Amino acid sequence: MFSEVYYLVRSKADGRYLLARSNPEANGYLLLFREHFDALSYLNTHAGEVANRFAVESVPGSQIGALLKRWGFSGVGIVSDPLLPKIEFLQSS
Repeated sequence: MFSEVYYLVRSKADGRYLLARSNPEANGYLLLFREHFDALSYLNTHAGEVANRFAVESVPGSQIGALLKRWGFSGVGIVSDPLLPKIEFLQSS
């Protein structure tokens, strides 16, 4: 995971990352995509009318831990199929 590059979806308006939450009070899981086009597919499929309000950015796997700590996320959700979507959730320790 550390040597890979991941792609994140971030709001252009306020800089917040796209998350998956089990409930509104939860910190949420940061959604990670393995390919740039997977992140775009996810946006166009599930939020096509507002997709232009988001940007896709890359981050090295080695920086994911620091990102989780800084923003207080519960863990990550690695999206393996952006169309269904199929997501593997990993909780940070």
